[in-house]
Amino acid sequence: MVSLKTDVGSISLENPGMIASGIMDETGKSLVRVLRSGAGAAVTKSIGLEPKPGHDNPCFMEVRGGYVNAMGLPNPGIELFREEMEEAVKEGKIIGSIYGAGPEDFSKLAARMEDYGACAVELNLSCPHAKGYGMEVGTDPAMVKAIVSAVKSSVSIPVWAKLTPNTHILTQIGLAVQEAGGDAVVAINTLKAMVISPEFARPIMSNKFCGLSGEAVKPVGVRAIYDLATVLDIPLVGVGGISNWRDAAEYIMAGASAFQVGSAVGTEGLCVFKNINEGLSAFMEEYGYGSIRSMVGAAHE
Repeated sequence: MVSLKTDVGSISLENPGMIASGIMDETGKSLVRVLRSGAGAAVTKSIGLEPKPGHDNPCFMEVRGGYVNAMGLPNPGIELFREEMEEAVKEGKIIGSIYGAGPEDFSKLAARMEDYGACAVELNLSCPHAKGYGMEVGTDPAMVKAIVSAVKSSVSIPVWAKLTPNTHILTQIGLAVQEAGGDAVVAINTLKAMVISPEFARPIMSNKFCGLSGEAVKPVGVRAIYDLATVLDIPLVGVGGISNWRDAAEYIMAGASAFQVGSAVGTEGLCVFKNINEGLSAFMEEYGYGSIRSMVGAAHE
């Protein structure tokens, strides 16, 4: 009998899949639906100190191989998000995603998420289309180290850092997270992208620049996890283009202890978690893997 149970550091999950930040995780009710669909945990929408409307429309569209979006981190702010967390944490494990401009912002937000009952915080150091946030602070190893260190000093729950693929020094940034005491690295976020309308000779998105997600980014994400696994000792969480059990198995064999699903929820619905769980179990049974742990990093051997 195979087991899908897995651990991300001190966080134990009944199933290895989680909803990725930004997908059906804005409200308590939607987070509960995710947890009841077969996900081992749910990551919230990234929350900041103050309410933020995000970018004007158009800010989201489908492209070949996935989606592009330039939402601009819309959220109700940490004060109003308390009600959503109160409803969600009663159902299962919630990882609070937060964004900020520097160590002080992240520390304040992480402390509130801990107060709200989050089992871990995920630091958004990777959004590619929000000026002053995300990858703009997450591609400087010194800043990343300062942010993770500050958050570790302000909370007792695990601290995960979500990193961007839009850099040539990903492993250096991962090492900065580890040296600062970070408990896990999540990779990847969207790839910085742009879509142009030939008819209007202009970028389509109001923000011009956006992020590409979906099946097209999966090989980039798998490579990122493989690279990070060669230098880090802390757990990895893979995300990017996962829509079936084979995609999940690739990330696990590259070195991830768990994974997150985002765009596929838009194309497959929440049944994607049940389908991945069943597919992974059947594969593990057939190929003699008794646990997720026994698969982690298998592609390195």
